[in-house]
Amino acid sequence: MKTCDEDHFRSIITTIFPELAPSRFELATAGWDSVAVDVDDRLIFKFPRHAVAEKALQREAQLLTVIRPQISMPVPNLRIISGPPLFSVHEKLKGVHLLTADYDRLPEAARQRLGEMLGRFYAELHGLDEAKMLAAGAGPVAPWQPVAAMRERALPMLTADTRQKAEAAIDAFEQLPPDPYGTTYGFFDGHGWNMAFDHANQRLTGMYDFANSGFAPVHQEFIYARFVSADLTERIIASYETRTGRAIDRQRVDILTAAHRLSELAELTDNPEHVDIMIDSVENWAGSTAL
Repeated sequence: MKTCDEDHFRSIITTIFPELAPSRFELATAGWDSVAVDVDDRLIFKFPRHAVAEKALQREAQLLTVIRPQISMPVPNLRIISGPPLFSVHEKLKGVHLLTADYDRLPEAARQRLGEMLGRFYAELHGLDEAKMLAAGAGPVAPWQPVAAMRERALPMLTADTRQKAEAAIDAFEQLPPDPYGTTYGFFDGHGWNMAFDHANQRLTGMYDFANSGFAPVHQEFIYARFVSADLTERIIASYETRTGRAIDRQRVDILTAAHRLSELAELTDNPEHVDIMIDSVENWAGSTAL
């Protein structure tokens, strides 16, 4: 899909849904894989940009069909329109992204409520039947860049102080034994850009974008909330531990957080649009790490 023109998507949508002709259309996001169109602040249409994204959208719809009835967290009810072009539609989860500055302004009660809700979300996902998730299309989450690429491509992009911490984190990552709880089906994308947060009422109204969900080591689930806040990460882990009886190794989570961000930087060093963001994410980790 080469165009991101609003009129182009309006034409496609209203051909299938003529009753929406008088509606307000707005490009919600133009991501790497899909373009999202918001209609009347009520419906979200997602248009995959390429064949890989198209298959991922179909898989996401299948996964959500299994997930939705079994968890307490509101998630999208995706319906696939075969087209052409193929796209999806779902009722919009009311809310917007939760970023670090937003979280920092939340009072204690709202922070704790959010941590409890997300801890329950992960506990419920990790309790889903693996065979059913496999049958619905779940597979391994996307692999990270090799350690050699982290060293050769990411480390030279960093300041001296951060580079020293990153080198230590890579060394520690190489020496990690297998996850004590093995692998699980999980979300593995729980940063604030995939949260629908009602800022007026200081409540999470749902999670979305399950395209990157799949099977991965249990501890990896807890690294993504760190993009919002280390404080939120700790609250999520504490809630998860209470619900599951599992003891989550905070140092392991910290090491995985560093490795993930260094992997993303290694992957995008030649991408001028995103490389500075990736450098900042590593710098932010280095400023809060206990390593």
